[in-house]
Amino acid sequence: MDTGTWLGLRYQSGFGNEFATEAVAGTLPSGRNSPQRVAHGLYAELISGTAFTAPRAVNLRTWTYRRRPSAMHRKLRPMPHATWLSAPFDQVPTPANRLRWNPWPDPDGPADFVDGIVTVAGNGSTEGQSGVAVHVYRANTPMRGRYLLNADAEMLVVPQAGALDVLTEMGRLHVAPGEILLLPRGVHLRVDLPDGAARGYLCENYGAPFRLPELGPLGSNGLANPRDFLAPVAACEAAAGPVRIVRKFLGGFWEVERDATPLDVVAWHGNLTPCKYDLSRFMAMGSVTFDHPDPSINTVLTSPSETAGTANCDFVIFPPRWLVAEDTFRPPWFHRNVMSELMGLVRGVYDAKAEGFVPGGISLHNCMLPHGPDAATFERASNEALAPRRLADIMAFMFESRHVFRPTAQALAAPNLQPDYDEVWDGFRPGPA
Repeated sequence: MDTGTWLGLRYQSGFGNEFATEAVAGTLPSGRNSPQRVAHGLYAELISGTAFTAPRAVNLRTWTYRRRPSAMHRKLRPMPHATWLSAPFDQVPTPANRLRWNPWPDPDGPADFVDGIVTVAGNGSTEGQSGVAVHVYRANTPMRGRYLLNADAEMLVVPQAGALDVLTEMGRLHVAPGEILLLPRGVHLRVDLPDGAARGYLCENYGAPFRLPELGPLGSNGLANPRDFLAPVAACEAAAGPVRIVRKFLGGFWEVERDATPLDVVAWHGNLTPCKYDLSRFMAMGSVTFDHPDPSINTVLTSPSETAGTANCDFVIFPPRWLVAEDTFRPPWFHRNVMSELMGLVRGVYDAKAEGFVPGGISLHNCMLPHGPDAATFERASNEALAPRRLADIMAFMFESRHVFRPTAQALAAPNLQPDYDEVWDGFRPGPA
């Protein structure tokens, strides 16, 4: 098993691998997942991320060996959350407009990772286990003595500013802008802020767990490689209680006090694990003859739906890369798409927009709404010399879904919603009759 260190942290590499790791030697059982007596007086507990009968290739489960069963807590009580919203997203009519937001302002007061989440748009159903919700997070306070368990969705975190130290039942991960973090449904976690504050994007995936896309004609190499995903090693937390656990369930929030940390796993083995990925390791593919390839060629992770080739959600990136092609309009073309596209920007300038789409912002182009380069970008790209060009300082991404993204009332009323977004397509001269 490949292990490595990064900033003093220990990781295991590989996406979907079967891992075995222990913080105390001799904890993992030999040949039995749930022996009559676990070493050191620990308790065996299975976490299943898919149905027991899911096909072997996509079955996700991990055995944990812990100091206390996670069932050891009292009755939960409801708690409010004013800005983290869930499906169904039917509070207001969904506009048939293209939309774009500037970055969300910082919180007015102290806010940890949970408190600072604001929902922008979403679709599907938590109960039906389909669709996604897209949020921004703004945190300025660590989650001290507070833990989160999301029973509704796995979470894909895209940091935009400030690093996160994320402590989970399986161990600790440090994730910084330029990386992503995938957190399985139903795993306890808490978030510390090594830089004092952090902000970014969060996708809650209610549907099938994210996986690597098939490569098809690309062959055996390209896009994101499994070896570059890093999972944590076991690291039992010794924090004393009492602590609070926030549980998200069917869109509601519940809270309970517990005598001790839920991150008390001494050893674990399985393939249901948090992991992080450095987006700079993505092997971008592109045209070397003519035409701009479809954005699907930049898919990092996909959550499939029951319709083959039509994703519940694709996570697509637009990373630093070379543009080399002949007689070709290089930015993304004018387009209408049956899939719905919600984009964010981590850094740099997106090559289809001259201005207005800034790091921390969001754009939304729903099903069959025309979009494409603005007038200034079109003019430049139509006349520039076609020498090889390096897009050196950019990291944009897109959540693409078969379901329409329905903006929330708070997002549509937000002062950072750009009222004049449609005007970026003014100024195109008509062609000859």
